Amino acid sequence: MKVAVAAVVLLAAASAAGARPVATPGVTSNSILIGGTIPLTGEAAAAAGVARGAEAYFKYVNARGGVFGRKITYKYVDDGYEPQRTFLAVRQLVQQDGVFAIFNSLGTSNNAAIRGFLNQAGVPQLFVASGASTFGRDAKKYPWTIGYIPTYSAEGRVYARYLLKRKPGAKIAVLYQDDDYGKELVSGLQAGLGKKKGLIVKKVGYDPTASDVRSEVAALKASKANVFMIFAFGKFAIQAFIAANQLGWRPQIVVNDVAAATSLMQLSPPKATEGALSIVFGKDPDGPTWKRDKGMKLFRSVMKRYAAGQTPNGYYAAGMAAAYTLVDTLKKAGKNLTRKSVMTAATHLNEKSNPFVLPGIRIRTTPSDRFPISQVRLERWHKGHWVLFGPLLSAKP
Repeated sequence: MKVAVAAVVLLAAASAAGARPVATPGVTSNSILIGGTIPLTGEAAAAAGVARGAEAYFKYVNARGGVFGRKITYKYVDDGYEPQRTFLAVRQLVQQDGVFAIFNSLGTSNNAAIRGFLNQAGVPQLFVASGASTFGRDAKKYPWTIGYIPTYSAEGRVYARYLLKRKPGAKIAVLYQDDDYGKELVSGLQAGLGKKKGLIVKKVGYDPTASDVRSEVAALKASKANVFMIFAFGKFAIQAFIAANQLGWRPQIVVNDVAAATSLMQLSPPKATEGALSIVFGKDPDGPTWKRDKGMKLFRSVMKRYAAGQTPNGYYAAGMAAAYTLVDTLKKAGKNLTRKSVMTAATHLNEKSNPFVLPGIRIRTTPSDRFPISQVRLERWHKGHWVLFGPLLSAKP
């Protein structure tokens, strides 16, 4: 009899244990572990501020109680901007470190390399730091992935609309990174030009593992174009400005957003960059326009307190913008935080007051619209800083 009773007790205990909810990886009663990758070294190391800015903002939030009492720990790993390293790092973050989600990893090829693995494992890939439209467009195949910044295709179309209006007789030369990142910018430009895509007189791609792009710029100059599109990243954008200047080529230059940080632009001679155009969606910490802005005051305060000794620039501000949206998403996901609840929250955003993006920009998503930022403005480089002009423009993919 005693044996039978004991068996019943053990069975009941086992049933109760089995009924307990499975713990969400990376989440405890007082912490949330987020992971990500960033090029801290290598050709794209200038963008390391994206992760460091986000980290500083999380520390700021933690000092104010975190999210529902949970402090955010953000572990980011150097991938050198190499997709294979990205994959290995993310696999370790998921399988060994047990992160709740991967957040704001940088690079188109890098995020493409980890997307399949993360979706198969049911790990949120939140607010991808790439404008490749696939990260918002292919939600049916990759439901655990969502983008953040304006898409490259939309950016290309914005430039096309500007050129058709302001320079209808333009002869356009394009330097582009020869991968999905650069190719999507080119396809967006061509789509925006439509029947006028013949205005593009020459396109030259460069290998992102090459040492420089001087020969490519020389080939584009030979086309006698009067508009030079720089669809590059990091050192290659700088080299393109310098090479055009050294070759005595004086076209109207348009440089894509992720290569247009003030900290990068200031590395080229003023004569090379004066008058260049780009798009923008975030506030520039180095821009005089935002000297007294509340959002930039908060930015400087967070940097001083939680990233002391680091030089603030637009990459840090971009990281804070994404971190602000992640905190907003975690709040919307509720106290009973799960990977499913955070994806539901991420696809139902209506954020009107992110202090680090331009006034008027709404960060909005729905289950069928996974493109959080789809508004931009144009800006012109003048005397060492960017100057906004024109109204908010639609940058829908």
